[in-house]
Amino acid sequence: MAEEITFDDFLKVDIRAGRVVRAEPFPEARKPALKLWIDFGPEIGEKKTSAQITAHYTPESLVGKMVMAVVNFPPRQIGPVRSEVLTLGVADDEGGVVLVTPDQDVTPGQRMH
Repeated sequence: MAEEITFDDFLKVDIRAGRVVRAEPFPEARKPALKLWIDFGPEIGEKKTSAQITAHYTPESLVGKMVMAVVNFPPRQIGPVRSEVLTLGVADDEGGVVLVTPDQDVTPGQRMH
């Protein structure tokens, strides 16, 4: 378990729902990954990221999918891709990442409570 934090610490992490609008292979990545463009609604807009999610997802299977992501980390350069958000997932028993998603359709940009 990670170090205990306060509720105020948790509130600093801005986790939002977004809809994948585009996905492509990321062959330049050191580990298998995909490039994603995610729409977080009018307040935040469309953000680009990469994610090591090739064990369970193809680019075609992701378009239209709702995902959860941290939107208030500073951008990070990952090879030729400037990653603007951190898409959230959990590992399965073999280490493949399974995306964290709302179980119902929600408006892009909604903040996690």
